[in-house]
Amino acid sequence: MENYSKNHKPIILLNIDSLMSMPLETAAQTGHAPALQFLMEKGSYIPNLVSSFPTMSVTIDSTLITGTYADKHHIPGLNWFDDTNKQIVNYGTGLRETFRLGMRKSIHNMLYRLNNEHLSNTVSTIYEDLANKGIPSASINSFVYRGNSPKRLQVPRLLSTFTRFEDGKWTTNTSPIFSLGLFSKLRKRGFTKQIAAGNHKFTAKELRYLIKKNKLPSFTFCIFQDLDARMHFRGPMDIKGIAKIDREIQKILNLYPTWEEAVKQNIWMVMGDNGHSPTGGNYRKYVIDLRKLLKKFQISRIERPVNNKDQLVICVNQRMAYIYVLDKALPLYKVSDVLKNDPRIDIIAWKDKNSVHVSSGVKDGELHFSPSGQYKDEYNQTWKLKGNHEILDLRLTNDNEVFYGQYPDALARLNSALNSHSGRFIVVNAKPGYDFKAQLTPFHISGAAHGSLHRQESHVPLIIAGTSIKPKYFRLVDMKEYILQLIL
Repeated sequence: MENYSKNHKPIILLNIDSLMSMPLETAAQTGHAPALQFLMEKGSYIPNLVSSFPTMSVTIDSTLITGTYADKHHIPGLNWFDDTNKQIVNYGTGLRETFRLGMRKSIHNMLYRLNNEHLSNTVSTIYEDLANKGIPSASINSFVYRGNSPKRLQVPRLLSTFTRFEDGKWTTNTSPIFSLGLFSKLRKRGFTKQIAAGNHKFTAKELRYLIKKNKLPSFTFCIFQDLDARMHFRGPMDIKGIAKIDREIQKILNLYPTWEEAVKQNIWMVMGDNGHSPTGGNYRKYVIDLRKLLKKFQISRIERPVNNKDQLVICVNQRMAYIYVLDKALPLYKVSDVLKNDPRIDIIAWKDKNSVHVSSGVKDGELHFSPSGQYKDEYNQTWKLKGNHEILDLRLTNDNEVFYGQYPDALARLNSALNSHSGRFIVVNAKPGYDFKAQLTPFHISGAAHGSLHRQESHVPLIIAGTSIKPKYFRLVDMKEYILQLIL
């Protein structure tokens, strides 16, 4: 496959799941990540790229490839409630929770419905935009992959009995070049120990195959997923996980006569998708059991369909959660008032027709905000603001400018989550160190977790080598426009 233009350098975007700035810098400075250190020194290093919200991979990847937040692409999180069909949509959180919800249903959601039904048709992906211009692209190891190329994918035997696909196969629309574990491989003899997606070695081998065969397209997106699982158990400063992935990146750069030549021939981008907050070691103190906290209400159980008596449905995304209020006679503020009694919850937000209401278990008062007003933030977005702005750690100037503190791009990201899907619901955000739990939700004692609006999970590193052009804003939502600017 020939490159689109002789004047255009192919872009290779490496997304290292859960890569954080501090451990990356530590790994580079101590000699554990020579490849990443080389790219940082040869290009630009941005330590505080703002992710989307919730800080969960499916929402983040959807934001990256569509250039929109969840209010436009409609992927609210890893776990959410479909108010139209009255069912929980789970893309695979934990084994116990997934099993109780229905393994077949969760697999079908992740492998098919995510891209073909849930990802909004009102937005286009970077693969679709490039295809419309006749420009090739590749997706390696991403579950969010929608493109214009119909592809028949094969479900491995171990999973075929749990799927709804005819004969263990299904047709979906992907990027022209597509790799996803054993479902679709670029190398015929390629093998991965992980069925649903490739590990870091598999991902690197697929990318090396494209480079060796001179099939590298104008844009290639690769995800290295292994680091996330390590951090959940080992905490954020896991340098060994970064070192393992760096060794694979070294092998990729070694395909060129020199590493300098690799940068001359391509534009390299390396980014994290979300950070992690360390979690405490005492279960009773650091795990917020929302079912116990809201026990005065009738809460739906995940193993059965919702019924008329159910007042609430709870969908946890680690350190954030959606609380759905099904009972039309139950005002949202009555649920919010119960949540405010827990000082471990720092953001409680819900919307009405005119504005977003934000309260807290930590700070007094309320903040009300809505788009389009007299206040302008650092991303040139305008807002109406009324009430206690300290709840979202906003700094307001005399010139009506808004600057963000603990919660980067908080107004846009919180507003997007509250408008990401239909229904009456409340968004809750846990303080650092704490983790939410519902019925069978996995939690992370003495490890790390993500999902929240906090900057520990929202600020991720970005490395750009091979071009001096930088994004207009250092936000993940602006990366698609930036990449298209480099290509078109």
